[in-house]
Amino acid sequence: MGSFKRRRCYSFLAVSFVIFSCLCLANANGIHRKKSSVEYSRKEQSSCNVYQGNWVSDNSYPLYNSSTCPFIRKEFDCQKYGRPDHLYLKYRWQPSNCHLPRFNGQHFLKRFKGKKIAFIGDSVSLNHWQSLICMLHAATPNSSIVRQELNKSISAVTFQDYNVSVMLFHSLYLVDIDEEKIGRVLKLNSIRNGDLWNNIDVLVFNTWLWWYRRGPKQQWDYVQVDGKILKDIDRMTAFRTALTTWAQWVDSDVDTNITKVIFQGISPSHYNGTDWNQPGVRNCLREMIPFNGSVYPIGLPEAAYVVKEVISSIKKPVHLLDITALSQLRKDAHPSSYNGFKGMDCTHWCVAGLPDTWNELLYAALIS
Repeated sequence: MGSFKRRRCYSFLAVSFVIFSCLCLANANGIHRKKSSVEYSRKEQSSCNVYQGNWVSDNSYPLYNSSTCPFIRKEFDCQKYGRPDHLYLKYRWQPSNCHLPRFNGQHFLKRFKGKKIAFIGDSVSLNHWQSLICMLHAATPNSSIVRQELNKSISAVTFQDYNVSVMLFHSLYLVDIDEEKIGRVLKLNSIRNGDLWNNIDVLVFNTWLWWYRRGPKQQWDYVQVDGKILKDIDRMTAFRTALTTWAQWVDSDVDTNITKVIFQGISPSHYNGTDWNQPGVRNCLREMIPFNGSVYPIGLPEAAYVVKEVISSIKKPVHLLDITALSQLRKDAHPSSYNGFKGMDCTHWCVAGLPDTWNELLYAALIS
């Protein structure tokens, strides 16, 4: 009888130990998952390329409802302007070999309390900027937010509870354009606006969209390079020269111990179906799902290689937000005709949408 009682006692203790161990393990895993949502492990940082992967369906997306964001311009507000489908909102970028932390707006604001973050570039930077301020607004919808148009080229949204300012500097080419007697001169070796950017804590640069534009859309009349005034120049050469000027400015003028420097990779457009194995398609209007695969058929554009080459020449730390390849796969994510201008836009991106992923990647780069 005593032996039977002892066996029952031992069995009870053994079962209790197993249950306790499982609860501890589950709790530890929960803590790990919670932690991983806001920061990488050192092992992941060193071993993972977050820009290699594929798009997976995820019903927990989008990260916010675009109808509740008061900042979206009409050229990006696809749902407001009648886009009938929602599937393009339900994709998450999944790196091949690691975890990409889910965006945490409150953590972002706390991390950058008292800081200034600036997007500097063309309308793709505007697209990117609008996405981030919507993501942050969704995290703190009741906080005090002030929007300012500081001048025709500079806008800012400040989350006053955290004293975080997210700014936009409109600069099509990064380098200078001066009005002179002969007309507008694009100066490939001059970047005077750098003086305005030096007091910013995070700089996110972008340029490409306007380099090949001609006729009425061209924003300059002459080019100045190495002291010579030219009527025109090979556009890829001009792009490379301007980027090199920017790179030299980073090396000479930016204290990267204080300021984080990011360069956003080339944002692709989708006007030629041959690029994604659909000859005859001339725009993105009826595209409702991403390209099926992880490698885009035509490969990267030449400009993407120029960006990588120039950034590799910079002595100071600069992070390439390498969004080109993953964005090429998203032929479905443009406004097409669902925008306030009613024109066909397969260059910019819906907000909410793909730029939110760019900001998840930006978040990962900044917190790592």
